[in-house]
Amino acid sequence: MSRAKTRGRTRRKKRPWWKPKASARPQRWAFAVVLVALVGAAWSAHSAYERLLEYPTKPLEGPTETIEFEVPRGASFPQVLALLVEHGVLSSEDATAFKVYVLHKGAARKTTAGPHVFRGDMTPDEIIEELARKQKAVEIRVTVPEGKNILDVANILSDAGLGTPEAFEAAMRDRALLDSLDIDGETAEGYLFPDTYKFATKATPAEVVTKMVQRHQQVFAGLARTHRDSLQSLERTLGWGPKEVVTLASIVEKETGAKHERPLIAGVFLNRMKFSSFKPKLLQTDPTIIYGCTVPAEKSAACQKFEGRIRRIHLDDKSNPYSTYAHEGLPPGPISNPGKAALEAVLAPKKSRFLYFVARNDGTHEFSKSVAEHEKWVDLYQRKGQVGKPKKTKK
Repeated sequence: MSRAKTRGRTRRKKRPWWKPKASARPQRWAFAVVLVALVGAAWSAHSAYERLLEYPTKPLEGPTETIEFEVPRGASFPQVLALLVEHGVLSSEDATAFKVYVLHKGAARKTTAGPHVFRGDMTPDEIIEELARKQKAVEIRVTVPEGKNILDVANILSDAGLGTPEAFEAAMRDRALLDSLDIDGETAEGYLFPDTYKFATKATPAEVVTKMVQRHQQVFAGLARTHRDSLQSLERTLGWGPKEVVTLASIVEKETGAKHERPLIAGVFLNRMKFSSFKPKLLQTDPTIIYGCTVPAEKSAACQKFEGRIRRIHLDDKSNPYSTYAHEGLPPGPISNPGKAALEAVLAPKKSRFLYFVARNDGTHEFSKSVAEHEKWVDLYQRKGQVGKPKKTKK
């Protein structure tokens, strides 16, 4: 009975999974919405990730023209970022992404102060590279040795990267500048103190010359205080002032590279000026002739034929005002830029009766009191080529 009834019943069809009960449909729709949202979010995240990967090397959309500005010393990264926006390297929209990228790379503190060059179509990596570019030195260190003349100094300063030789020579001959520095000579010769300096890279030739002259004045003032009595004696006996002291020191500087000889050589020249028995009062020093034939703007006819070697026409050349063979006393002005030791040698010379000296061909000199003795040494060193002080023969 029961089986028959059971077989006679109609079986209820099973509901497909995709057709939920009416009561479950809202949940299914919610799930679908969430799923779509998750897929969208994943796609957005993927797109953002792709853009992030491209960002460092993707050119920005700014102007292609060159943009130059200077990053101040000590500027913070927000200040640098503001400068990039202000000058059109970054748009306001790009600034935030660039800031995040810079902070991510840890490059915020690598910016160098100084001038930088950009374009608006640079990539973020290129902008960071330019911001971190090593700048040229703010200062240039240069050493000017003792005994160099103004042309030498101009070349030394030019080689250091401070300007052209012509610009420096013009400054060294600038009458207005010389007057402002209380130099009454035609050039700054003698007053460009040899020393090691630090000059700003943007220093003008006039500023460089001024600093060197002021250094000379500082050193000379100290020596003048230390050797006040000597300076007064030179003024009283020879009528000399600071210019004459500098002039003789410049000659001493050119005559010897041996430091211990400077006071003795200065004494020889002073003896020639002071000893009444020494006439005519010719200093007869070759460096003065060479200077007159190379440095002054106007040169004598004989000097115009000078080729690096002194000849008879140069020794007899009265048209060369710097020739101490043709003119008594000091030349018109310094012939080099002396250092402190040479200046002090003139103010504190070594006393002797020597009136002559000749090179021993080893950087030192042989000194003599008479012409006859001097000629003996000239024959030995200049004609026979002896080098160094002759050894004493055993008796």
